[in-house]
Amino acid sequence: MAEPSRTAGPAVLGVDSGGSGLRLAVAPVAAPRVRPEFRYASDTPVRTGGRGIDAHHLLGQLLPAAEKLRQEAGVPGFAAVCVGAAGMTTLGQELRDVLPQALADAFGVRALALAADAVTGYAGALGQRPGAVVAAGTGLIALGADPGSGAGWRRTDGWGHLLGDCGGGAWIGRAGLEAALRAHDGRPGASPALLRAAEERFGPIGGLPGQLYPRSDRPAVLASFAPCVAREAAADPVAAGIVRRAAEHIADTAAAACPPGPDRTVVLTGGLFRLGEVLRAPVRAKVAARLPDAVCAEPEGDPLDGALRLAAALATDTVRLPVDGALLQLVRHGR
Repeated sequence: MAEPSRTAGPAVLGVDSGGSGLRLAVAPVAAPRVRPEFRYASDTPVRTGGRGIDAHHLLGQLLPAAEKLRQEAGVPGFAAVCVGAAGMTTLGQELRDVLPQALADAFGVRALALAADAVTGYAGALGQRPGAVVAAGTGLIALGADPGSGAGWRRTDGWGHLLGDCGGGAWIGRAGLEAALRAHDGRPGASPALLRAAEERFGPIGGLPGQLYPRSDRPAVLASFAPCVAREAAADPVAAGIVRRAAEHIADTAAAACPPGPDRTVVLTGGLFRLGEVLRAPVRAKVAARLPDAVCAEPEGDPLDGALRLAAALATDTVRLPVDGALLQLVRHGR
């Protein structure tokens, strides 16, 4: 079997840490895209403790994996590194305290970007162009920017399933289960079709509160019913109305995040859009109605691609995305 080709010229390291695990990739500064032969993935999420994200647990996985990738890529070190992490905004202080020196000691890293996963998601999907990126899964959040304008990030929703995340998977699932319970009770707004789907999934509907309320993963349980709502939407007007309202909420969130002006792009990302055209088509239509000058596009890459892009931009002093102390922080040694 042929050996993998090595990188040409200076290289950067991208890191994506989230609830599903840790991913790393090495790529040339000149072509910062994920290459299968120079990537690492673990399904062990980084721990979160009393001080937030556990930097030492992260480093215990990151350093040996990065060294292996460095050797495979045939590079002496990394011109820059970007670490994107879920929870960086509110739980990332230990990462900010520990990672710069640890990466400098291990690889001589002199330029480091510490980013929220929403920022690496933006960079992966849209690069450094102006617009907004919607991340829709169990929850829902949008992040917008007008790079180079001097304005900061425009963050909308992402407030959790009790206070927001409107149009996300948990929102759709909850609305569907409410319609099912209305059918059980004989109240208006009922959907017998969703009642049947709920009982197929969860058992007798009267036992649903007892199954749901004690669980710590309630948003995920609610979101697990979203595909049932989408499936019934083809024939059931109540389910169709739920999907339509979800699309309106998603478009509202995108429009609030997108900066004003021409040549803006809105990108829809996240597992919720795997529901298909039943959701994607009305979202695109609603976005077009609210933002007639914007283009709705597919993502160019994922958050790991975004981490590599940001690292390459940092290495070449071309970062144009808004820099702040929470969503995106740049650390340079020797300056």
